[in-house]
Amino acid sequence: MSQNAIPVFNALIRTHHITSRKKVAKLVKAADKYACYVLLRSGGSPGIMYCEGNEEGVRSWVSTVQKLRYKDYQLVGRPNALVLETMDAKERPIRGHLHEVAAVKEFGAKMESLGIWEWWRHAMGYTP
Repeated sequence: MSQNAIPVFNALIRTHHITSRKKVAKLVKAADKYACYVLLRSGGSPGIMYCEGNEEGVRSWVSTVQKLRYKDYQLVGRPNALVLETMDAKERPIRGHLHEVAAVKEFGAKMESLGIWEWWRHAMGYTP
């Protein structure tokens, strides 16, 4: 990262489930408004939300999620500077977009491709 580069932040949220299309539509709008990349695991339990962007955008997006009052809302990965675990990570995703996956396995695969597999596993409680 160059000296003038803005640090990338990320956050991870776990909920009971993500099924409301109205709430997902609000999350799509917030991803665009705050220029964040968002990945959702929707359709069943658990609901998982990953957000990546600049610090203000990530914090604002997380605030939007909190206001939607998801059941069993847990901010398991508080907004913090992104730390890549591997230099093999693919390019950073396009900001301002929200993507959905149906399976935790798919979500994990995306976390691995983003170079944050161990961070995600720890935040989810899969590893100590």
